Amino acid sequence: MVSWLSVAFIIMNMVLGIMIPLGMLIYFKKKYGIAVSTFFIGCGVMLIFALILEQIVHSVVLSSGLGQSIRNSIWLYALYGGLMAGLFEETGRLLAMKFVLKKKHQDPHNALMYGAGHGGFEAMIILCIGMLNNLIYALIINMGQTEVLMAPLDEANRQVLQNAFNTLISTSPWLFLASPIERLAAVTAQIALSVIVWFAATRKGKMHLYVLAVFLHFLLDASAVILSGLGVPLLCVEIVIWILAFIIAFIARLVWRKFQAEVQR
Repeated sequence: MVSWLSVAFIIMNMVLGIMIPLGMLIYFKKKYGIAVSTFFIGCGVMLIFALILEQIVHSVVLSSGLGQSIRNSIWLYALYGGLMAGLFEETGRLLAMKFVLKKKHQDPHNALMYGAGHGGFEAMIILCIGMLNNLIYALIINMGQTEVLMAPLDEANRQVLQNAFNTLISTSPWLFLASPIERLAAVTAQIALSVIVWFAATRKGKMHLYVLAVFLHFLLDASAVILSGLGVPLLCVEIVIWILAFIIAFIARLVWRKFQAEVQR
């Protein structure tokens, strides 16, 4: 049996996957009067650049001979994955802000709304769609219907599915709370990175801020992969992710204040 507390936490994660982006959308709309379209542009960039274009590159690279070497080394995998995430997401962010949001360059609060869409859409995919599989498996296990699902499968696939069932059964309910905590850190970083790239896109000669955003994104993702791959306890991984998210947010705040001070002179 899968603990019913686990099932409750899985459902809670799915609800949070909707409430987190929706809450940010409402908050930034009411506080700054930013157009809702900016939020959905952020969602669209995440979808196109991270979930479509980046995945196409992964399918090509990781299926090659080089990809086999990358998969076999946690360090190479972290470096590759972090770099690809940074390049695709920050490039998409830069292009959207520079061209699609060109008429909104006078108000940097659009960066916050864009970041809410970019990070909020990612949170929804991970917390809603990512948890849906767990919820379905948990209900099948608890209803005693696992054999019905595995009956048509060959031995290899039966073993894969059985391993998934065993993992779900043995996972502590409290570990499911790690997902929304990690997503909140990721959303914080996504909004902060949006601020940094906003000023790269809207100020001449500031492309070094785009490079900085790529590096910070790479650092965040690569660190999480390396620490998890080395078997570092989940709590420690979450703490490191939050520390890095706060550092990125602090840098974004410095960048914001610098350019706002220049405007007021």
